[in-house]
Amino acid sequence: MGTDGFPVGKLKMEHLSGLLGRYRGAPDASVIVGAEIGEDAAVIETGGELLVAKTDPITFAVDQIGRYAININANDIACMGGRPRWFLATILLPEGVTDEALIDRIFSELSEACKELGIAICGGHTEVTYGLNRPIVVGQMLGEVPRERLVRSSGAVAGDHLIVTKGIAVEATALLAREKEDALAGAFDREFIARCKGFMEYPGISVVRDATAATAAGGVHAMHDPTEGGLATGLHELASAAGVGVEVWMDAIPVYPETKALCEFFGLDPLGVIASGALLIAAAPDSSGHIADSLRAAGIDCFRIGRATDRSEGLTLMMGEQRRPLPRFEQDEISKVFS
Repeated sequence: MGTDGFPVGKLKMEHLSGLLGRYRGAPDASVIVGAEIGEDAAVIETGGELLVAKTDPITFAVDQIGRYAININANDIACMGGRPRWFLATILLPEGVTDEALIDRIFSELSEACKELGIAICGGHTEVTYGLNRPIVVGQMLGEVPRERLVRSSGAVAGDHLIVTKGIAVEATALLAREKEDALAGAFDREFIARCKGFMEYPGISVVRDATAATAAGGVHAMHDPTEGGLATGLHELASAAGVGVEVWMDAIPVYPETKALCEFFGLDPLGVIASGALLIAAAPDSSGHIADSLRAAGIDCFRIGRATDRSEGLTLMMGEQRRPLPRFEQDEISKVFS
């Protein structure tokens, strides 16, 4: 598009909300959770356990694109309290540079990541496509959740404690190191860059274990996977879905030193960069301590970063004693590096 076209990244929440309100297809009473701002996946009544369905593309990453596709989609199933089970992929490949080695690598990455999470690859589509300069994988993940274990982003209520696992921008740290290594080589040593690349596996971009441990502990009202647009966008989405406000304490938000260094190098705000790997949880105050203990017992760091408030109080970020509006990012900060 021209200079007046939309920027790279998600559509603005207000625009997307309007589209979802106007264009919903045919009504179907079996759809329990449909297309709504802030909800991580759809939930469908099938007569037994509820079916959880998600689709998400991988558009920034090339290195380990298959692993990204599995984990990003599986995360959203887990955030609904579900178990990811079946995966389909649409793989679009650039003409002129696609060879057997590239295709084999992507399929191998998909398979290995699925094996790790107990997911079956059960279909999809692969083609070489005109007009691309890199591979794109669009994932479709299906899972199941017992009715009584279903968790929705809209379940948060005023007074809930807000908890984040691991640290923010785990995915961004790995992505920047893997895709922009040449730009980093002059400013950081090889050991640092290798450590950042390793964020894909440790602390890891998957939150399936995080979500499983949290829901098993009880008292979880809502979970959300803050991906594109970072933690700040994830908080806006959760607040929109639940109809609450939030108060977040900047000093309590966990940021890895490696993440901070890369964001400073590229001039990015850690609150607004793609953040898979951190699970956002809203929990009943009398349960949050037990949830935290359960996460830590599973070897997963977690931090209380704020609270849900009445909607009338808005979304605020506490910088010490200063109260500021929680920032909104119209596009993921990482797009500044890739655009």
